[in-house]
Amino acid sequence: MQINEQIRDKEVRVIGEEGEQLGIMSAAEAQYLADEAGLDLVKISPKANPPVVKIIDYGKYRYEQKRKEKENRKKQSGTEIKEIRMSPNIDTNDLNTKMNAARKFLARGDKVKVTLRFRGREMSHMSTSKHVLDDFAEALEEVATIEKAPKVEGRTISLVLAAKKQ
Repeated sequence: MQINEQIRDKEVRVIGEEGEQLGIMSAAEAQYLADEAGLDLVKISPKANPPVVKIIDYGKYRYEQKRKEKENRKKQSGTEIKEIRMSPNIDTNDLNTKMNAARKFLARGDKVKVTLRFRGREMSHMSTSKHVLDDFAEALEEVATIEKAPKVEGRTISLVLAAKKQ
């Protein structure tokens, strides 16, 4: 961003401190007007023909820009993928605890990746243990939809759930 003496264009379109158009004039004249008002001359639109400059308090302008960026970043919260790991021989109460955690994540707007981990001899019963994931998804079907169907990935079977759209 160019300010004050950094602006070297012959002619510029000047906007006053209240937002009023002051017309096209030389950069020196615009700088004189800014100095007279005790403010800075800031090039707002360098690609326009002629370039647009504005008479403003540069420190205040920068502060406003930073505040707007901060607000935009705050509003730009991305969805996270939370992972819930289980084993194929999980007990009912443990399963309910995991479901409650998943409900909380889904209520916050996060996606939930449910992973069923197999170890040792459990690997031979992979196909019969798929029902655990199906039951999990079925129990949460009022708050979640299956985004990615159960898929075998090495020693795990995983499924991704996303919050239902109201």
